[in-house]
Amino acid sequence: MTHIAVIGAGQAGASLVAKLRNSGFDGEITLIGAEEALPYQRPPLSKAYLLGEMELERLFLRPESFYADQNITLRLGTKVDAIDLAKKEIHIGAEVLHYDQLALTTGSHPRRLPAAIGGDLQGVFVVRDLKDVDAMAPSVTEGARTLIVGGGYIGLEAAAVCAKRGVAVTLVEMADRILQRVAAPETSDYFRTVHTAHGVTIREGIGLTRLEGEGGKVTRAVLTDGSVVEVDFVVVGVGIAPASELAEAAGLAIENGIRTDEFGRTSDASVWAAGDCASFPYKGNRIRLESVPNAIDQAEVVAQNMLGAEKTYVATPWFWSDQYDVKLQIAGLNSGYDNVVTRQGEGGQISFWYYHGDQLVAVDAMNDPRAYMVAKRLIEAGKSPDKSVVADASADLKPLLKA
Repeated sequence: MTHIAVIGAGQAGASLVAKLRNSGFDGEITLIGAEEALPYQRPPLSKAYLLGEMELERLFLRPESFYADQNITLRLGTKVDAIDLAKKEIHIGAEVLHYDQLALTTGSHPRRLPAAIGGDLQGVFVVRDLKDVDAMAPSVTEGARTLIVGGGYIGLEAAAVCAKRGVAVTLVEMADRILQRVAAPETSDYFRTVHTAHGVTIREGIGLTRLEGEGGKVTRAVLTDGSVVEVDFVVVGVGIAPASELAEAAGLAIENGIRTDEFGRTSDASVWAAGDCASFPYKGNRIRLESVPNAIDQAEVVAQNMLGAEKTYVATPWFWSDQYDVKLQIAGLNSGYDNVVTRQGEGGQISFWYYHGDQLVAVDAMNDPRAYMVAKRLIEAGKSPDKSVVADASADLKPLLKA
């Protein structure tokens, strides 16, 4: 019987095995995950779950019974030591597991602070998996003091949750502005205003020199301008890196993650990759998308291709972020933009439309689902509306879809 093994039991891995069964594959499936928990959704971890508004069971993508009913073998709490491509073997301790086809959905790792500057002190947290959030939760209490290192979406979401819980928050961003790597100045300005209104102290152009502690626990942070922040805990949000170590050790091609072709196939014809760990062709370039929609969509296409579909994966990038009562929805990729058009909506709604010349490439929409929906469909269709129409708050956007 044909055996398909999947290493990585996150959103991509769970989506891939479900799609295999849904597509009619009746062979053996093994899903291997390093964590003890059933495959779960990550976005609520740092928001609803940390705030105590979501129970653990609601995080699970599917109940345990689903995997049994679909005859999918779950190997949770299992660390894979090595992959032997020539022999088609997975090594788990002394155990050897043979596969006919293998999918790598190993996700990504949070970047951590070096131990040399205090990164290993107690009370220094990253926000990536269930264990991270469970460890941090007891510290997030009213009256506590925290330093958030990093002004990207991870750091800002952590700041919002902490502020809502009554924590005194200071956020430092080494770049000139928050969200500098991922958004236009207009979006940075918007969220700076939102966070400041909620009592968060944002310090841009300032980095962390070192963390200091007493009894092994962090108590203060020394910043690059020489100032000192007294803290009870620290949250590190300085980005993630693809979890491609296992693939690299096996000899697979690596290029900002596990290199795949347009079908999701790696440099070994029997091995595939999807999700945060995979880099793939996109509009003449090679990218890696760190998002739930990409993990699901790419994994489902890879599942079909493992069964012979030869279906090209066409990414439609979209993302979201929840901070306080603001829902940010992003469509497209803004790399290469050279001008931004602002559209004011009703009741505080606003969206920023990124153009490269006259071509619409991306949109950031704050509490404006209509603008987001229209923009997403325009980008997917390769249409670029006139900037004057976009900027006119009284203009109806829907007719743009028919133009």
